[in-house]
Amino acid sequence: MNERFFLYDDTTETKTRFVSFLGERQRFDLAIVQTDRFYGKYLVLDMQSNRFAIIGRDDLEEPGYLEYAYRLSEEDANDLRSFLSEFVG
Repeated sequence: MNERFFLYDDTTETKTRFVSFLGERQRFDLAIVQTDRFYGKYLVLDMQSNRFAIIGRDDLEEPGYLEYAYRLSEEDANDLRSFLSEFVG
């Protein structure tokens, strides 16, 4: 049997915040994972759409990024951006 080749196999401490809020047109159920793994960025999981992205302040300022990552309309992405900008440093 062949040995499995791992590029990495780490266990790390995380801090996870579960939050649900209503935007203008839709509900967001998020898990926001903080770890030292992503250079100060957060792993943001949208449990409604089963999509996730690694997000930092620079990503929130990138035009179209949230729309693309979470397949959101511009209006819904603005709701998410507004919430995340309060949380992501």
